[in-house]
Amino acid sequence: MGFGMATSLLRAGHRVWGADMNAARVEDLTRQGGEPTPLATAAKDFDILVVVVLNASQTREVLFGPGGISGQLKPGAVVVSCATVAPDFAREMDALCTASDLLYLDAPISGGSVKAAQGRLSIMASGSPEAFAAAGPALDAMAETIFHLGETPGAGSAMKAVNQLLAGVHIAAMAEAITFGMTQGVTPEQILDVIPKCAGTSWMFENRAPHIVAGDYTAHSSVNIWPKDLGIVLDIARSAQFSAPMTAAALQQFLAAAGSGLGHEDDAAVAKVYARNAGLNLPAPFTAQTRDPE
Repeated sequence: MGFGMATSLLRAGHRVWGADMNAARVEDLTRQGGEPTPLATAAKDFDILVVVVLNASQTREVLFGPGGISGQLKPGAVVVSCATVAPDFAREMDALCTASDLLYLDAPISGGSVKAAQGRLSIMASGSPEAFAAAGPALDAMAETIFHLGETPGAGSAMKAVNQLLAGVHIAAMAEAITFGMTQGVTPEQILDVIPKCAGTSWMFENRAPHIVAGDYTAHSSVNIWPKDLGIVLDIARSAQFSAPMTAAALQQFLAAAGSGLGHEDDAAVAKVYARNAGLNLPAPFTAQTRDPE
């Protein structure tokens, strides 16, 4: 998603520097118009730093670990933090940024890699008016919808947890519904044709079910994301003494998928867990065949 966000910023006319553990991605960005100067050299002039990493640990490392970039930014620069994290962590990062004379925007994202590349993300943001104003040019380039969820960091992350609870449960429910239908002689193709026109549909059903029908598990959002994100939801729920049984059930299915070696496949691959347990064969990838010459 970070690469798509960077290219969206380029299209909007911004100067963009990129950093990634995969050097090839940085080279790709440079070829598309990204700045060639190393990020560490240019950081002192940045107005906006957008951090798109996997989790809280990586966010902390990038900002405040050994050689963390927070120490290189100029006073008043804004950090736009996009990883799915617990609200308490977002508040901790805000406090550390404030102590470093930086602005902080708690800004988790939703929409996946396709919408990131289109500049059509939804961003659930919270932070001071100053942080919103400073980050505004980047937010406008990256997002179709920007939700202002208050002046206190943590509110954006809380809303992202609500979204991830629903999204994870809906993906698992989609997989369960398709494989359940197969036990009754209903094909995945028929289910995909019917359910989007009925009350049982959801955005996740309509987006992920085609992956199963096509037998294509190229990762747009991987299985491995969900043990992390649903784990965060359950951690928050536990601290609030709130029971979240549907989240817990969905988490177990994603853990089973990851434990079966499916972690880097598209999250629709959770259907393979249901299919395996029920002895079902999911649709195979379509491959074109050429006719042998006569």
